Amino acid sequence: MRFIRTVSLVFAALGLVMAASGQRAGAVTIDWPQFRFDNNHTGFNPFETVLNRTNVPTLRLAWQAQLGKLVDFSSPAVVGGIVYIGSSDGVLWAYPASGCGQSLCTTPLWKSTSLAQIIDSPTVSNGIVYVGSQTNFNSNDGKLNAFSASGCGQSVCAPLWQGLAGPQSILESSPAVSNGVVFVGSFDGKLYAFNANGCGQATCRPLWTAATGASIESTPTVAGGRVFIGSDDRKLYAFKAAGCGQSRCRPVWTGALGSPVFQSSPAVRNGVVYIGAQHALSAFNASGCGQPTCQPLWQAVDTLNFFDGSPAVAGGHVYIGLENGVGVYSASGCGGSQCDPLWTLFGSGTQAAVLSSPTVANGVVYAGRNTGQVLAWSAKSCGSFVCNEIWSGDTGDQIVTSSPTVVNGTLYIGSADNLFPENIQGRIYVFALP
Repeated sequence: MRFIRTVSLVFAALGLVMAASGQRAGAVTIDWPQFRFDNNHTGFNPFETVLNRTNVPTLRLAWQAQLGKLVDFSSPAVVGGIVYIGSSDGVLWAYPASGCGQSLCTTPLWKSTSLAQIIDSPTVSNGIVYVGSQTNFNSNDGKLNAFSASGCGQSVCAPLWQGLAGPQSILESSPAVSNGVVFVGSFDGKLYAFNANGCGQATCRPLWTAATGASIESTPTVAGGRVFIGSDDRKLYAFKAAGCGQSRCRPVWTGALGSPVFQSSPAVRNGVVYIGAQHALSAFNASGCGQPTCQPLWQAVDTLNFFDGSPAVAGGHVYIGLENGVGVYSASGCGGSQCDPLWTLFGSGTQAAVLSSPTVANGVVYAGRNTGQVLAWSAKSCGSFVCNEIWSGDTGDQIVTSSPTVVNGTLYIGSADNLFPENIQGRIYVFALP
């Protein structure tokens, strides 16, 4: 009876994930609707059953899709058989998730009008694709853009509506949708909250905003009635997700990080918030500490090297990019205020930073590296402090800041082809088993 109940709970959870992403419960495929997979932004897909430690070494490039210019930080969303990604020339692209039957796909299902710059990741919710942008090359005004996920019946689609997100660009901060509200951070240092259905006009003002002390490149994470977001003022912020009844809201509490956050986004697991900063990985009680400013439960500190990207949390471990690999820490800490890595994931060959946020699925960790590669390691220790990759795949450009999307036995990641004769040509690279 216990086994039957466990299986029932697993399939119930599977149905909830599908329903949240707009896919019919009981379907055979899983959606990856946003940056870091779900609202907790753990970077962990618990439903992957095809790729595993045994067969990942046989992954090969199945196909690629031609985009505009370089894909910088934007990571693919896969929903309803469509893969969405943004390119740095300000275009949102939609391709069939299964490809076009050729090694290179050049005709998207649809693409957006030019929004000048997109370096955040699209989020798909209730048939709408949200993505942030800079909307004019001659100005830095930020916009939240909403498109129909199915397109507009034309090859090029304009936004259904745009949210006014301040006088500066939306950079790496990707939209998060919860309870009918879409949240996004802007480089002007504010968190913006919009009605996810728009306002009935072409441009919409936010429901409310919340200010931090410096610029925001972090993606908001919504969990337990709170919106968590990092700021370059060296703080983690926790706001009420329902707002405060005013147009401007103050934080419930803030967390002291010790260094700027840059593009790292919070991950919430088992009541703990994890976030990377320039020189530290920090863990906080998601409920706060009863004071306006909270200290971390524990930190991993390196004053000489950088922590890069957003942490992934799975199987009792935290995985985060470093200047020369991926660090692995105990999610429960070490019993002290400062913790060392349990082991590190190391990529052989030429060394470069891992700015890509790690993804964990079915016992395998994936991350891009700025050597033109996406790498895979076993999520379990190899018995040594340094563990080498079990697979590497090549992309066409050295810069691989996009984070891997691993779903339905397929790995999607953005980059470029620097051999394109005129300009660096953006690409989605798609790897699958033979």
